[in-house]
Amino acid sequence: MLDRQTLRDWVHRYNTEGLAGLRDRPRPGPAPRLTPEQLAELAQVVDDGPDPARDGVVRWRRVDLQALIRARVDVEMHERSVGKLLRRLGFARLSVRPKHPLSQPEAQEAFKKASGSWFRRRCPSTRPASRSRSGSRTRPGLASRAP
Repeated sequence: MLDRQTLRDWVHRYNTEGLAGLRDRPRPGPAPRLTPEQLAELAQVVDDGPDPARDGVVRWRRVDLQALIRARVDVEMHERSVGKLLRRLGFARLSVRPKHPLSQPEAQEAFKKASGSWFRRRCPSTRPASRSRSGSRTRPGLASRAP
């Protein structure tokens, strides 16, 4: 059922604007809670990553960013809204595995290189065990028995 006032509004819009006046118009939504400068600052903070000494975390979670926004900008946001905001800024949910601040990448690479050559020198003839077609290992004693 169509209200008379709605029909009257449509007729006035059609008379002034034609068919284009009958199309849906964008509705004003709520005002953005963060300014473009604050959004740029948040994007930079997320891109740089947290400092474990200063921030107390090794990777950003939405709840951590929610507290950061509350502390810096004094804007209260829901955790889900922070996720939507991050998605709009182009960040994905996936994150890299955090690295320990005292890790030594050179020592790790040297260990990988040394352990591979050590294993090949110690066990040169080691081959992977063969498997039967059923997927389980066969016992050699059963194969030689006569029925």
